[in-house]
This record gives sequence, C-alpha cells and structure tokens, in this order.
Amino acid sequence: MGPTLRTWVLAVVHVVAAQSPTNSTSSSAVPSSAGNPPNTSTTTTASSSSSFSTSLPVTTSSTTLTSVATETGPLTWPISEYSFTPFPTPTLAPIPPVFPETDPLNPPPVDSDYNVVPDFAPAWAAAYEKAQSMIANFSIEQKVNITTGIGWMKWPLRWEHPSRRQLPRTCDSPLGVRFTDFVTAFPAGITAASTWNRALIRARGHALGQEFHAKGVNVALGPMMNMGRVAQGGRNWEGFGADPFLTGEAAYETILGLQQSGIQATAKHYINNEQEWKRTQESSNVDDRTEHEIYAHPFLRSVMAGVSAVMCSYNLVNDTYACNNYKLLSDILKREYGFQGYVMSDWAATMNTLSAVAGLDMTMPGDITLGSGTTYFGANLTAYVMNNTISEARLDDMATRIIAAWYYMHQDQGYPNVTVDSFNPYNPLNQEVNAQSNHDELVRKIATAGTVLLKNEGNALPLTKPKSIVLVGSDAAPPVSGPNEYADQGGDPTGILAMGWGSGTTNFTYLISPYEAIQARARKDQTTVSWDFDNWDLDQAGNDAIPAEVAIVFINSDSGEGYITVDENAGDRKNLSAWHEGDQLVLAVAAQNNNTIVVVNSVGPLIIEPWVDHPNVTAIVWASLGGNEAGNAIVDILYGAWNPSGHLPYTIAKNASDYPAQLTLGGTATDILAIIIPKEMHGRLYIDYRWFDAQNITPRYEFGYGLSYTTFEFSQLVDLIQNWENGGATPIAEGSSAALWLHMPLFQVTFNVENTGSVYGGEIPQLYVHHPPSAGEPPSILKGFTNIELAPGQTGQASITISRYDLSVWDVVRQGWAKPNGTIEFSIGASSRDFRLNGTFPV
Repeated sequence: MGPTLRTWVLAVVHVVAAQSPTNSTSSSAVPSSAGNPPNTSTTTTASSSSSFSTSLPVTTSSTTLTSVATETGPLTWPISEYSFTPFPTPTLAPIPPVFPETDPLNPPPVDSDYNVVPDFAPAWAAAYEKAQSMIANFSIEQKVNITTGIGWMKWPLRWEHPSRRQLPRTCDSPLGVRFTDFVTAFPAGITAASTWNRALIRARGHALGQEFHAKGVNVALGPMMNMGRVAQGGRNWEGFGADPFLTGEAAYETILGLQQSGIQATAKHYINNEQEWKRTQESSNVDDRTEHEIYAHPFLRSVMAGVSAVMCSYNLVNDTYACNNYKLLSDILKREYGFQGYVMSDWAATMNTLSAVAGLDMTMPGDITLGSGTTYFGANLTAYVMNNTISEARLDDMATRIIAAWYYMHQDQGYPNVTVDSFNPYNPLNQEVNAQSNHDELVRKIATAGTVLLKNEGNALPLTKPKSIVLVGSDAAPPVSGPNEYADQGGDPTGILAMGWGSGTTNFTYLISPYEAIQARARKDQTTVSWDFDNWDLDQAGNDAIPAEVAIVFINSDSGEGYITVDENAGDRKNLSAWHEGDQLVLAVAAQNNNTIVVVNSVGPLIIEPWVDHPNVTAIVWASLGGNEAGNAIVDILYGAWNPSGHLPYTIAKNASDYPAQLTLGGTATDILAIIIPKEMHGRLYIDYRWFDAQNITPRYEFGYGLSYTTFEFSQLVDLIQNWENGGATPIAEGSSAALWLHMPLFQVTFNVENTGSVYGGEIPQLYVHHPPSAGEPPSILKGFTNIELAPGQTGQASITISRYDLSVWDVVRQGWAKPNGTIEFSIGASSRDFRLNGTFPV
C-alpha cells in the first residue's frame, strides 16, 4: 500500500504494451476475461502457452497503434443479477503425525526439513460456526459495515460490531509495526530469506507477531511474497527472493510464527505485482501454467500455513484488475487452494462494487481514493444487495469470512487494547506499550545468518586483531540526522542502509552502524581505527587507505515503494549500480590498499564487475538489510564470531541485460502498460537462475551461492522410498491443490555432510529437481533445502523431504498437478550450480 494512488473506475481504457528499456521487441497480448461468474464451470482447455481465461460477458474497447502492440482492457463486470453458493469446506480425516489437527496458536514445531502438513480445517470450522451465529440477526447494513473500511487516516477502527466493540485493527509492515514507538526494526524479508534457515524465519515471524499483539493490532499486513522477477523491482527487499520454492517456505514459516502470536497474517500482494512503475496502470499477462508454478505457489503455501487474510494487488492480470478477478480470487484461491479466510484489497485497489462478486471480501481503507470519503462498498454494496445485483448469500459469506478469522485467531478472548496512533506520532498512546522485549538478540542473529560471504581470497577474513583499519564510505556511518531522518525511510540514505523505503518500513528505536560496532571491537583489540565517510572525494579516500592494514569499503543500493521517488528512482531502481559512486569508491581504495574488503548493504543484486576481480579486493561481504543491529551483525561476520552461512536468494549477474526480465517503462498518463511474460518456452517458467541455466549464461554469483570460513563435503546419498500411485492429474475440486495426498512426504533423500575445514560452521544443502525434457521445465528447480551445523572433522546426516507436489507440473488442459512422463533426476549441492550428489527418483 501507499498514499499516492490512481484509481480506475468502470471506464474503458486502452492498454499499450510498452517497450522494455533494453528489449525493444513487442508482441500482441492475449485478451482474457474477468473470470467466470459464480456457479459456472471453471475448467479451461487452453494450451500450455496461453493465458488462462474463462468466459464472461464484458465491456471492452481497443485502440490500435502502429508503433506499439495493443490489447483490450480493462475487462469489467456487467450489471446483472449474480447468485452465489459458498464453496464447500475441504475436509480430510486427520492422519497424525503427518496431518495433525492444528490450532494456529499451536503450530507444529519448526524443522529444518518439513515432514508435517498441519490441518487447520477443524479450527476454521469452529470459527465459522461462531461467525455465522454472530451475523445471524445482523441487518444488511451491519454486514456491509463489516466489509468496509472506515476511511483513510481514521485509525484505529476498521469495522464495528453492533455492541460497539472494535474489530479488527490492521497495520503494516512486514518487518515491524509501522508508525509507532518502542517496536523493533527486524531484518528485511530478503535478509531472512538469505539465511535459508526455517527456524530463524519462524522465530522472526513469531517475534513480529508478539509486537503487533502487544500493540493491540489484530491484522499484520504481511508477509510480502511477490517474486523478484525484475532485479530492479522496488519492493523486492520486502519479499523472499527470486525462487518460488524458497519464497513459499519463507512465507509458510513466517505465517506460522506470526499467527502463533495470536495475530492475523496477510499474504500479499496477490498477484503479479512485480514492479512499481505504473503499478495501478499495468496488466501482467501470464499463462496458466506459469501462474501456478511460479507466482501463485507462495500463496498456496500461505494457505497451507493457515493464513487468515490475503491482500489483492493494484495491478491488472490478463486485462482484469487483481481485486476484480474471479479466476484468481474465487477459482484458484478459494476453490482450488481451499482458502477459508478473507480477501482484502490493497489500499484503494478496489475498482468497483462488483468486485464482491469476483471474490473481494473487504475493501480497504474504504475510500475509492484515499481521503475521498466515498466507497464502492458501504451504501453502494448495500444497494446492490437490496436490488439483488449481488446475492445476500455472498454478503453473508464476506462477513462470515472476516469474523471467522477473528475467532480463528482467538481474538475474542482478552485481546490487548490498541496502543498505536499511526497518523499522530506525538500521541502519548504510541508510548504506552514497549513491545521490543529482547528481540534485539534475534535481530542480530538473523542479520548475521543472512549475510553472505561472496569472496575471501587468501583467508582475508575473519579479521584477527589487525593493527589498523580504515572505514570508507557513508554506508559505514550513522545517518546524519538520526535513523528516522525521512518519513517511511523515503530519502537518500546518509548512513548505513538497514531497510528500503515505503509502507513496508517501521521507525528505528535505534540503529547500530558499522562505525559504532567496529569501534567497540577495536577497543578490545587495541586496533587503530580511522574513517572517511565522504564518497565523493576519491583522492582523499585513496590516501586514507594507504597506511591501513585493512581497508573496508561500505557501499549500498536502495529502493522502495513507488509513491516516493529518491534521486529519480521512482520506487524501482533505475539501474543496478551502487549508489553514491560506490564502484568508483571501491576502485579508489583498492588502488592504494592490497587488502580491501567490500561490505554491501543492498535491496537486491548489483552489477559489481568494475571491481569484483580487482586483485586488491580480497573479500566481499553481502550484508543485505540488517535492521536495528545491522552494524553488529557485520562485525560478527568480519571477526568470525559467526561463521558465514548465508546464501544468495537471487542471482548476481555480470550484466544487467543477462536477467530474463527488465522493467517495463513508458506509457502516457492514461495508458495501461502490458507486461507480457513471454508465452514461448524460454521465458515464462525461466525466472532468475532458471533462465541462466537454460541459456547457459554464466553469472557472477549464482542463486544459492555462499562461502564459509570452513569447507564441507557431501557423501553417501540414500533414498527412503514410498510408493507413488500412477494416477492422473489432481481433480478439479475444493482444496485440490492443497490436498494431503499431494503434499504429504513421498521421498526422503538422506546424505552425509562433513566439515572438512578447521572451524565450526553451518552449511545449507539444497536439492534441485531435473525434469525430463518433455516436461518443458527449466533445467534445475529448487525443491528442498535444509541446514546443518558441524564442528571441524564432524560428519552429520541431513535429510530433505520431497512430495508428489514437488515433482509435479501444472497441466493446463486437465487443470491439475500431474507427474511428467520420463525420468526425474535430482542433484544436491551448495548452490544452483555447485552440485555434489546426484540421484534419480523412482517414479
């Protein structure tokens, strides 16, 4: 969400397919519909290369231009009478311990390799019964009131029970409670993903939830799980990287942790919101198979984690706004995934009243445009229900889902009073509750574990009581005007970069810079420390580096949400270069010091070719966004208090043009851009490392890469095999994609890992599946990972569990998950290009 939005109402707007800044080709988009009306078949018979579409009478117009491709849209719902029948609730008998009955406040224990599929159905059923009882005697107006936010900046009330009890209260962000005091700034999602550690990701979610709960907030607007399809995407840092499996597992653990604390989690932004430029005026055109296998997978895992809410996004998908798209909201999310919670809009992303027919349950914050005082729900929804345009049964379903989530999370039982006033920072209410606890310890641990060691020539690291150190670059320093010098962190950082900008931020209670942390360590070691925080005086920086035993250069790159522009970066990064002349700064220092260490705080990948192979650059530490304890975490890595165990959640390329997707720019004020995910084989499923593998492009550092201060050897691969019935695709039914038989453990791949180095350390073994060529899949697909810590010389056994779902591909004709014909192989290694063991699944 963000405060600067553009809303499109029931008007017809022509859509222009803009040219990529680097790819000048254009193609015609495939038109599709807003989705099937309720109570009609949703089966499609599209080929694997077509956009998913279903039949619906629509109002459209198109404009043909000679210079660029055009398409029809946006597609809208006609005024009619729409009946409604609720989707049946998916039911499966519990099968302990694989499929245990689970309450969201008591999730299964975290494991480095998942072997349990929690069953939240009984908890949802009990909540539905209570919710239906509550609304049984509600008037239409009272039920509509539940579905309609009360307006922008009217915190804290969102809807109101007739008894005057306030329910529920929502608040950003994915890394901390936004716009209040005495809360923790946790490491960003991209940093958490870099740990590849389920226990730490779960713990982060749990601690986040504890702080939201302590502040009396009912609904946390996170986690964010959009794919890092475009390396320059402004909000990539809020999410978990560029692979659907890693993102899905991180989302799953985050949600289990959040909801264990009694807070409703929100999976966002559903779906295909992959760039900030014209995010309310672009159509992401995606085929059915790609949607299921790449972009929707993290949302499926969220539903399997029992998520309470899903937030639909600003953009269009195949010419239909996401919050108005029946196929996405009702057929995939509620029918196929069996989602029992409610769908809320992103802030002012509701496009018309008939979005309720498509599957939208709650409009937020209620206004058509922020602060307008008008709404598509409210009186308009009341009128539509009273004249039978929208069935009252659908309104009952909307209200039931929202209230059920409240009961599901036991928020009817002694929930704390709200102590957040988001739009009045000087209100003493914000300081009534200190929610931080001892979370600084966890913040430091996650930021350290999420730091990736990319280069370490001659064992330059860890540092051992160096005689002298020089710190170079503004990113080493405390921010000039304090850690909250810009609202929503939306300005050119003057010190350490510890989070991006936008609504996904929080206020720092404090921020430890590398300067402060290294000074503290230097006092213990009696090391001489000097510094130069001026990035622009390159001669002085070089001169400062000459006498130092170690020169550490700190560089960064920032991005954020599109309602804020920083140095011409309108949310998305305008390039993949380091900010503040970072490349030149590294070269200036390396020219004068033969032990130059580079520390990078970045929202995502950078092109580091100007200096990565410089002989005097001995080490590269990729620290991402560390939150409150960023400086201390960097020191823990530099001095070996923590043996680096982080791995990249994306690919670092040698050239920006090597990435398969670029920002789609251009367009006039009235155009809707068409972002066409290629329908040909090479392009649609080939995100990030999958593209590099398929096209045989050598990256600088591949997805999953990360060094350690020790070495590991993998050996003795063993398969524990269960039978997999030789059936067809999953049926078209309620909860079909989340079915137990599809996700329960099928194979457990077991192997040994030995620490062959001289120091204690952790490794992240990763399992990649190789489908037969006939399946049309990328060469290698991440489908499992685990973590193991070992002492020098110690050998430990590791296991990675694989399900039928992990080996399946989406069949667009049969609309289900199917096993491809042919041999399915796998590799285990330390990255997407460092395979140590190989095997074949006997299927």
